[in-house]
Amino acid sequence: MRHVRRVDSALFGDPLTRATQRLLDAATGARTVSISYIQTPAGGGSPEGLHVHLVDQIFYVLRGTMSIEVAGEVSEVGPGALVVFPAGVAHRNWNAGREPTVHLNIVSPLADPDLPFATPAPRSGS
Repeated sequence: MRHVRRVDSALFGDPLTRATQRLLDAATGARTVSISYIQTPAGGGSPEGLHVHLVDQIFYVLRGTMSIEVAGEVSEVGPGALVVFPAGVAHRNWNAGREPTVHLNIVSPLADPDLPFATPAPRSGS
């Protein structure tokens, strides 16, 4: 296992592109958590829309301002914010700004690779 991991800045050179680098996951020796570095361009957001996970998901915002919705509550968060999406709680994120956002995506426990990572959020009244 590599104990030091570095972000590959070449992957994040285009501010108009959503880019992800997995820094730690089961394929790189993790047993309990995964961590990814993610850039979301202006106008981009959760590819799944409003969704849920079977695991906890945490974002640590490094750059830009991210809009989030968690359990129906909408917030704007900037650098230094820690966002918690508990397992089973409907959520989404998007970038309504003009600059890309960058955040760390932390997932615990490790997601089961045999199950979908995200599923659409149940509709109200369902």
